[in-house]
Amino acid sequence: MIEASYFLVVKVYRLLEEKARKISGARIEHNKFCVSVHFRCVKEENWLHLAEEVNSVIKSYPNLYATQGRKVLEIRPSILWNKGRALEFLIRTLGFANRNGVFPIYIGDDQTDEDAFKVVARRRHGLSILVSDSVKETHASHSLQDPNEVLKFLQHLVKWRKMSVRS
Repeated sequence: MIEASYFLVVKVYRLLEEKARKISGARIEHNKFCVSVHFRCVKEENWLHLAEEVNSVIKSYPNLYATQGRKVLEIRPSILWNKGRALEFLIRTLGFANRNGVFPIYIGDDQTDEDAFKVVARRRHGLSILVSDSVKETHASHSLQDPNEVLKFLQHLVKWRKMSVRS
């Protein structure tokens, strides 16, 4: 199923590239198993037209669906996979599922990160951080306003770790 989905995504990527050429600022990104249609640089009056173009392509493919993030539409295969499942897979595959000394930190800025925030909350062990300059409903346990705050947070973590190793 995954291999078939990959080739389907490639086909849809090419079709969407053709459609996006007609809309100034639209950018199509192939992410191996999904396609992202970025409209951050598209004039607001053209957003609906771009969405219609995307829908005109994916309506022919019932095994695909679209989700919307921050000025991006993601076209994905209809398989049970999202960022939350990816996080669970990584934790399990790396052998960290039942280890006390492992503290997962998940940082995201998009609606598609909510599945991973839920996983961290369900585990009751870890830190989930939404990066947003506006107040929004989230499953994240904490928030930072922008990438600069993320950098400062990560620098503090490194500094804290170095200090704790010396002790």
